[in-house]
Amino acid sequence: MNLTQIQDLIKFVAKSGVSEVEIEQKDFKITIKTPSSKKEVQVITAAAPAALPAAAPVAIAPVAAVAPPSAATPTVDAKYITIKAPMIGTFYRSAGPGKPVFVNVGDDVKPGKPICIIEAMKLFNEIESEVTGKIVKVLVDDAKPVEYDQPLFLVDPS
Repeated sequence: MNLTQIQDLIKFVAKSGVSEVEIEQKDFKITIKTPSSKKEVQVITAAAPAALPAAAPVAIAPVAAVAPPSAATPTVDAKYITIKAPMIGTFYRSAGPGKPVFVNVGDDVKPGKPICIIEAMKLFNEIESEVTGKIVKVLVDDAKPVEYDQPLFLVDPS
């Protein structure tokens, strides 16, 4: 498990109201607990001595590489409305393999129309449009992980 995955898991636990999550792999164990009276998150990790130093430096580089593109996106397409991910998870354009995608570039959307699915902790959450307009661009590839508030679609409101 890399640093980004751990950060995503912590964010998810803090926002979801889950009181405890424990993940154990062959040489790594993480327990995340949320006290019921506080909004703090406690993280308890245990790893084999050889695995921890190797994992930490590798995980830091991708975090820095991800930040600049997301900061540049809103300025490039300022006239469009951005539909963002309401949670972290895995982005799917269709309801299942071999099924048609919810929306394509050029499709009209209106509030309540399903536009994608985000899988989070084995739960498939159908995401509906909250805006009216035409899909201009799909910003995430199918079956890729997404962060909370990550842009998913650009919509032309005109």
